[in-house]
Amino acid sequence: MAKGTDTRRTRRDRGQVAIEYLGFIPLLLIVGLFAIQLGVAAYTANQAGTAARAAARMASHDRPELTPKQAGEKAMSDWLADESKFEPRWGGDEVTYTVKVKVPSVVPGIDDWGWAERSSTMPID
Repeated sequence: MAKGTDTRRTRRDRGQVAIEYLGFIPLLLIVGLFAIQLGVAAYTANQAGTAARAAARMASHDRPELTPKQAGEKAMSDWLADESKFEPRWGGDEVTYTVKVKVPSVVPGIDDWGWAERSSTMPID
């Protein structure tokens, strides 16, 4: 083979690799966004648990400094507290708080990822 033929083939191969990367990059970005979304969902569930514990703890005190909902909202990230729901359940000598937090979306076009729900029970003082 002549030297000129190898040079043309190498340049053509480089162009083909660039085209393959352009086709693969959107797929890689989508997979990355879904991985980030999974992390946000896990973080939201963790924050719901933290808020439920704080609310139940505050409700179990004789003289609470804050309302249980305020305590739960203060215990979680501000950007998640806006879309949270607190539900108390009193029974005997204990109180249970269930907190639902809307999972925010980072994936464009998909807005509803549901709610993260956690409960916590504390004995009443």
